[in-house]
Amino acid sequence: MIHRVNLNLLRSLKVLLEERHVSRAAEKLNLTQSAVSRQLSQLRTLFSDPLLIREGNTLIPTPKALQLQAKLEHWFVELDDLLVDDVFDPKLWQGEFVLSSSDYVAQYLLPDIVGLLAEQAPQVLMTYHLWQPDLIQQLATSNIQLASSMSLTQPDGVSSIQIGEDNPVCVMRASHPLAVKEQITVADILDYAHIKVIGGGDKDRYVDDALAKLGEKRRIALNVPFFHAASQSLCQSDLLLVIPEHIARNLKKHFPIAYKPLPVTTPRHKYWLIWHAKYDNEPSHVWIRNLVLQVMSKAAYSINYDLKS
Repeated sequence: MIHRVNLNLLRSLKVLLEERHVSRAAEKLNLTQSAVSRQLSQLRTLFSDPLLIREGNTLIPTPKALQLQAKLEHWFVELDDLLVDDVFDPKLWQGEFVLSSSDYVAQYLLPDIVGLLAEQAPQVLMTYHLWQPDLIQQLATSNIQLASSMSLTQPDGVSSIQIGEDNPVCVMRASHPLAVKEQITVADILDYAHIKVIGGGDKDRYVDDALAKLGEKRRIALNVPFFHAASQSLCQSDLLLVIPEHIARNLKKHFPIAYKPLPVTTPRHKYWLIWHAKYDNEPSHVWIRNLVLQVMSKAAYSINYDLKS
């Protein structure tokens, strides 16, 4: 029977039962009196009951109509609640939020995010996953709700916002022979073996592409998944490391390192917050992605080139 029910008919019945007068109901419904009379005829057929019996200028409800009136009152209250969005209050937000990014973000930016969450949304559980580029194909079905990643262009098939951009640089220990040079050369970066950070996605492919165009290839001596391990190894060897500039700048606050512009031209790294479109208008997601964007935007993803370190 539900497929035969017109919501407008039920609303008209509710008003008719409240007014018990066709012309007043028509005025309240912004309809003509004849239109309301036709609707009443349809309602009588639908419910197999006269519903309202004329008594002078008044309509008297049948017992069936009185039963319907009580149900309609409750049903329309619930319907109105369904159509009105609750005001989102982060302090009342409960549940889990899953963020994914590199180990660099986990070590240096996640504490700031967690601090803001503890203050503004204290009941939320945050879970952090290490990001890999192939996970972008799984955002629709995985439990990852928000991720940050690098991409030359805006990622396809997902919603995103650009956080910032910068260039790759060559990093070395502060006492490295190359640290005293104003500019390093292609020969310089080929003279020393390199560390490659393999966790969280590709961060140095562009320099390899640029060297390949020159018929050159650097030697990788160490693959590690984490920036902290790479930095420690860098400081105890003559190895070099190619990473985004904003990461090098932050690592320099914690390790005795120096960094130089690359002697080859590479595309600028672009950084994105990405999520599945199903979260576009979800209030809690809108709130927390703005919070994450606020923290990450302060991380100097866009840097003027002034490297004399």
